[in-house]
Amino acid sequence: MGKSWDAVRVSARFGRAVIDRLGDQCGAVIVDGYGSVLYWLIKPGSADAWTLPSYIVGILGSSAYVAVPPVRRTSGPGLHWDVPLTPLCYLTDTVLLHAALEAEIAHTNGPRP
Repeated sequence: MGKSWDAVRVSARFGRAVIDRLGDQCGAVIVDGYGSVLYWLIKPGSADAWTLPSYIVGILGSSAYVAVPPVRRTSGPGLHWDVPLTPLCYLTDTVLLHAALEAEIAHTNGPRP
């Protein structure tokens, strides 16, 4: 697990729908505009038991590196904040994020067996 946070990585197209599902409950989200991926920051270790498909959702802990843009960088190209980091908007609630990811996976791919 990470020291201050873990990260959840998904494709940008899939992730934007998850941001919409989370609405005001969404914490800060990093966009890698060149890699077309989004990252949510979550409490370290809080997603260790997730069983979401790894080809859709990546869980990044202490053995991974995530580039973090400057706080004021809120547009691309390249690395920026889609949902800006603020003292009150930092980590996303893991339970809510998991539910939003599962709902979007079911919407996109149909229910999981």
